[in-house]
Amino acid sequence: MTSFDLVLLRFLLASLGCLLAGLSVWGLSALLRRYLPALAAQRSIWLLGQLTVIGTFVLILLPHSERVRLLLPIEGATETVSHYLAPAAPAAVPSQPVAPLTQTQRDERPWLNLAAYAWLAVYLLGLVYTLGRLLHGQRMLNRLAGSGHGLPDCAAHAGFGSELARANRAQVIEVDAPISPMLLGPMRPRLLLPRHLREFDPMQQQMIVEHELTHLRRRDLQWMTLGLVLQTLLWFNPFMRLLRASLGWAQELGCDRDVLRGRPAAQRKVYAAALLAQLKLQARPPEMALAFGSIDAATLASRLALIRQPGSVLRSRWTRWAGVAALAGLAAGNFALQSALAGNVAPDLAALNTIRCIQLMDAASGRVLQREGQCEARVTPASTFNIAVSLMGYDSGFLRDAHTPVLPFKEGYPAWIPEWRQDLDPTGWIKYSSVWYAQQVTRQLGAARFQRYIEAFGYGNRDVSGDAGADNGLGYAWINSSLKISGDEQIAFLRRMARRELPLQPQAYEMSARLLKLASFSNGWEVYGKTGTGYPVKADGKEDKTRAYGWFVGWAAKGSRTIVFAYLVQDQKEEEGAAGPRLRAAVLNQLPAQLETL
Repeated sequence: MTSFDLVLLRFLLASLGCLLAGLSVWGLSALLRRYLPALAAQRSIWLLGQLTVIGTFVLILLPHSERVRLLLPIEGATETVSHYLAPAAPAAVPSQPVAPLTQTQRDERPWLNLAAYAWLAVYLLGLVYTLGRLLHGQRMLNRLAGSGHGLPDCAAHAGFGSELARANRAQVIEVDAPISPMLLGPMRPRLLLPRHLREFDPMQQQMIVEHELTHLRRRDLQWMTLGLVLQTLLWFNPFMRLLRASLGWAQELGCDRDVLRGRPAAQRKVYAAALLAQLKLQARPPEMALAFGSIDAATLASRLALIRQPGSVLRSRWTRWAGVAALAGLAAGNFALQSALAGNVAPDLAALNTIRCIQLMDAASGRVLQREGQCEARVTPASTFNIAVSLMGYDSGFLRDAHTPVLPFKEGYPAWIPEWRQDLDPTGWIKYSSVWYAQQVTRQLGAARFQRYIEAFGYGNRDVSGDAGADNGLGYAWINSSLKISGDEQIAFLRRMARRELPLQPQAYEMSARLLKLASFSNGWEVYGKTGTGYPVKADGKEDKTRAYGWFVGWAAKGSRTIVFAYLVQDQKEEEGAAGPRLRAAVLNQLPAQLETL
């Protein structure tokens, strides 16, 4: 499972999720339109509805945090080899059941992966088609504007008698075409007036022009642009088109309300007659276009109702509070939808995101004996990094043998388990996975030499900078910080170690192997290795104990043959005990017999 595959699966899920979000938002909006018409007539409700739908899409699409936090207290408390493994026979090794490391669930569900690729192709084709329609509509309007002529002296037109019209800053173009007066272009607004408008009553001309310029004053073109962009991005979602149409309806009502405010009933009737007359004369512009002005028969009834009873949709304090409540309801509904998707739809995707790797390689030939799962995925090395630290310590001369040096514990050192609050030698360090002992080794090396070792080892992403801005790489780079490594990279590092191809003194290999030896089995295989345990961190910063990572890496030797191995699992539910030691117990229970078949 590649990272691109996971992105495509999230994209498929996000597309389905935004359809459900659109349905819920449209249902709530329909209720508002029926029972709270004053609130539904506000343009912000409909734009917020579109933003809620696309917000759902983005939230599902975004990957969860995969930042790993090391669980050292559990790791250290369960890290003793003798607790899990008797050095005699495989049968003596206690084990706990773990999920088998056979194939990733992606291989078990090829149809889901194919569906994700197919949907990406369909989406891109639809997006290109929708953008083509948008560009075609704009070109038609531009050609229409180009066919007319400008009105440098607007005062000569009866429609520019009001104070708002006289303050107009848009370019006015008169065209000989059966259109409705319209405003187009969010960046360089132009007001298109049909020549037949001059045949209307002067008061009608003035109110119609004032209506279009009110769109300009209210920045409705910018609102429409945003709504159209959102609709274009989610072209497959019919609710986005419905919400944008309702946004346009609310904007028309808002301009009518402003134009008619304070006017007598006679002028209101004149305006209504002008709308009806214009409806009979106009030819509608393209739907996918950035323009105001078309009179829609479907919304004309609402506009005429406003003219007859202007008080029915006037804003008031209670409608504002209702608006706040509606916005909160939309946000809460979106959050609930996210939870539902995570609980009901996302488990398949979560399983696909679960990292599992098993890899064994012949150290001499480099032949891959077994490779399954996401062995390219990088996570924290956790306690497995102590293999590299041991090699550095013995090569530099700071570590001398299995029991030298003994380093004293000092207050202020990490002491996450009781076993760390004592003086430790190299054997105790590895046994208890003591962080402070490893930190003393790396700090004795110094930052420059530490970095040189990492580069020479080719270890993971080779980033030992530590936490951003904290300057703590020497002590914490491998602990839930900058240093990451994959199963493939663990194998490459261990193979070079087994072949003694690292630029190290011979005693570094010999003493490290002595510390890392786990067992000698009756069939002649000797196994060396180290575990590591960590957790992903959720969005709220807490450790996700249901998705623990477990490492078990090392090598097995028999005679002249050496096989290096790397196992990585991620739990799908909370398990008892640390993931690394559980994995090691299960692997050692079957590894000696498996090695005989390779």
